[in-house]
Amino acid sequence: MSSLRADFDELRERIKHGRELGHASFEPIFYLVFPPEQILEVKRQTPAWLSKLHQDQWEVHVFSIAEHLWALLKEDPFWALCVAEDKSAPLDWQRSNRALADIISTGNGLLARLEDMLAAQEGKKNALVLVTDLEALHPFIRIGAIESQLQGKFHVPTVFLYPGVRTGKTRLRFLGFYPEDGNYRSVHVGG
Repeated sequence: MSSLRADFDELRERIKHGRELGHASFEPIFYLVFPPEQILEVKRQTPAWLSKLHQDQWEVHVFSIAEHLWALLKEDPFWALCVAEDKSAPLDWQRSNRALADIISTGNGLLARLEDMLAAQEGKKNALVLVTDLEALHPFIRIGAIESQLQGKFHVPTVFLYPGVRTGKTRLRFLGFYPEDGNYRSVHVGG
């Protein structure tokens, strides 16, 4: 099993050299895949990784899934109702999760925010988008679904810190327990 440090260094090299033209995609999408039990260690390492990316002359823009999900929930007009309903039946997780998933996906909330971030960086020579906190998507959606809906919108290198298991060259298992998904059009490092 490779180390996070070695995997991150390999990722940096791959970003520097860009993606090779392939039949599936030319978009500069990269996943740093790591075991779910290393989520906290990745969070500890992220500031150092940001520093290394800056040393590599990248202008890094962090997109925290957790922060954007929380902002979407707080801004939703039905958020207060969801909180009240949750208090009335705190153990009804399925209902709560459905309500939260509706808020997140209404108007392509999270998708639109990531698309806006990508659009704002388009044309900037040294821009790089770092997407963190993917575990916050559970149990609502998987990042592969978001990536596929944004096909053609990745014009700057975009790195996803992916907690999961790599099961082949293009197949990943989100958080190690979701079914294997091979619909990714990205370069995977680690895992």
